[in-house]
Amino acid sequence: MPRKMSGCIGAGLAAAVVAFSVHAQAPAASSVHAWPAKPIRVVVPYPAGGTSDILTRMIGAKLTESWGQQVIADSRPGANGNIGVEIVVRSPPDGYTLTLMDVGNLSVSPSMYKLPFDILRDLTPITTITYSPYLLCVHPSVPVQSVAQLIALAKKNPGKLNAPVGLGSSIHMATLDMQQRMGTKWVYLPTKGGQSSVLSVMTGDGDFLFMGVLQTWVHVKSGKLKLIAVSSETREPMFPHVPTVAESPGLAGFTAGSWQGMLGPAKLPADIVNKTFNEVRRIVALPEINERMTSQGSRPQTKTPQDLGRWLATEKDKWAKVVKDSGYKIE
Repeated sequence: MPRKMSGCIGAGLAAAVVAFSVHAQAPAASSVHAWPAKPIRVVVPYPAGGTSDILTRMIGAKLTESWGQQVIADSRPGANGNIGVEIVVRSPPDGYTLTLMDVGNLSVSPSMYKLPFDILRDLTPITTITYSPYLLCVHPSVPVQSVAQLIALAKKNPGKLNAPVGLGSSIHMATLDMQQRMGTKWVYLPTKGGQSSVLSVMTGDGDFLFMGVLQTWVHVKSGKLKLIAVSSETREPMFPHVPTVAESPGLAGFTAGSWQGMLGPAKLPADIVNKTFNEVRRIVALPEINERMTSQGSRPQTKTPQDLGRWLATEKDKWAKVVKDSGYKIE
């Protein structure tokens, strides 16, 4: 059975709220023509060096060029992104505090944590930036070459295989979804996030994991991880010979991955939302940016603010059902 994590976001979140409550003042009236008139902080609610941080710096550099104001990446990790999101929720809706994060992870949080905010009520969607599938990898010593063989091994040895995950993350939910669909039993090993999960499987402490292309592909090429499937709806151009999870018997329709997106506090003025969306969309379409994203296994995409809002609502309901059906709780 899955291991339980004590507490929710608790003291760490409270401390972050106190630290940044000084910023939560009533927004001054502003015009999009005057905005931005000072540096913009983009909160990255994960450790520095991850996908969200890399994209924030990449997009931020171009926004700085366009707007003549510095766009600063501010890493505020903790509680699967919830501490950083709380900082943004508590900030004035003046366009000077935004977040760039895995919005898929955000859609999972309401089902796993007792949050002091509502993702649909307290945040303003701006746009998505990229989609990146998860790679399903195993340690080279695990005697499987496909998802079907992994499931068969798990059923033959219930509770013996383990998957290192950040509990409550979108990767955890993807693994849980696969487990439920196939009626298997394995153990979840709590980790601090992507890099520690990958290291766990590489050293043989963990047996298999879902993880982003950026964190795993170099280790797949070196032979330290064995790639057996991708989580996208269709096969990836980067490795067309690798089947999708959905191609396996009993897993039709399975899809998961990392959707990176940008949001701001609730009541962010529409003119600021639209100006940011249009500029980010232009930047993502630049050949140099597009090529950098694609080479790292991401699919550039920019949903409109309205489409992102609808997507978040749908994903929130999807993962709420997965969590409810599994009976899984973080305590």
